Amino acid sequence: MPDPIDLSTTYLGLTLTNPLVPSAGPLSRDIGTVRNLEDEGAAAIVLFSLFEEEIEHEANAMEYFLDCGVESHAEATHYFPRTQFHRYGPDEYLEHLRRLKEAVGIPVIASLNGVTPGGWTRYARSMEEAGADALELNVYYIPTSPEMDGRLVEERYVEVLRTVRSQVKIPVALKLSPYFSALANMAKRFEEAGADGLVLFNRFYQPDVDLENLEVYPNLVLSNSTNLRLPLRWVAILHKRVHLSLAASSGIDRPEDVLKMVMVGADVTMLCSSLLRNGPRHLRLLLDGVRAWMDEHEYPSLDTMRGSMSHWFCSDPSTFERANYLKALYSYR
Repeated sequence: MPDPIDLSTTYLGLTLTNPLVPSAGPLSRDIGTVRNLEDEGAAAIVLFSLFEEEIEHEANAMEYFLDCGVESHAEATHYFPRTQFHRYGPDEYLEHLRRLKEAVGIPVIASLNGVTPGGWTRYARSMEEAGADALELNVYYIPTSPEMDGRLVEERYVEVLRTVRSQVKIPVALKLSPYFSALANMAKRFEEAGADGLVLFNRFYQPDVDLENLEVYPNLVLSNSTNLRLPLRWVAILHKRVHLSLAASSGIDRPEDVLKMVMVGADVTMLCSSLLRNGPRHLRLLLDGVRAWMDEHEYPSLDTMRGSMSHWFCSDPSTFERANYLKALYSYR
């Protein structure tokens, strides 16, 4: 019997059965887990990232071992070094991608993470050749030099995107941080540079200080629904202002979170923390909750609600702008 509620959506030109997409993270390292995610309702999967540092490390290690000892023996250049590389270096990543494409029926989106234009970007083409349906480009960059101004930072993002875009024919989504001075303008520039979609937002993992050992260390804190507000605002503002697919990321934990994001204009909602806490079965609970709410409120499809609460259609757009600041202050009790 056909589902009376149509949860289908389109993201990066891919037709998906629903808007739930597990984002780049450790769950995609195991093919059996990805199969479970598919069985529980995942409409697509974003593979964990291949990092620029991993690519450069393997290239540097290979160069070292090939050069090491070449002057000590006349036949030294004829042997291949026996060495153990990172488990998920470039070759292992591409092989994992191929195996995953054979194992599941949902679209697989590869993830490439880097900050500098360079040779690592050619792996975008390798990902396409390995079967990726689309590519998520995650530019995770924190400028620390006082000599680097905002224009240089922006141009670095655009240049990396253009370089990757030139390598592939599959759709490319750019995963962003929220720390641009004029995010709407940057979204337009990314569209002009060839992006097919935006993922809002990347969560920078903030360091902490260990007072006992006097060390700075990484401290991963999983997101929850309280982290929803920032991507919600910017998805709402960008809806209809750019011709890009919009993915909402950070804070997707409850059915209400999915519904809110679709209403402000998201094509898909990406989640990781809630799956790490609750396991793949949480997807089924989210889908059931979304269907129940839509049935109760007589929404036959996601298309009928998408963007209805966005900045473009909202009866009071100022709620997404500065006026909301004053209202929020006075609304606190």
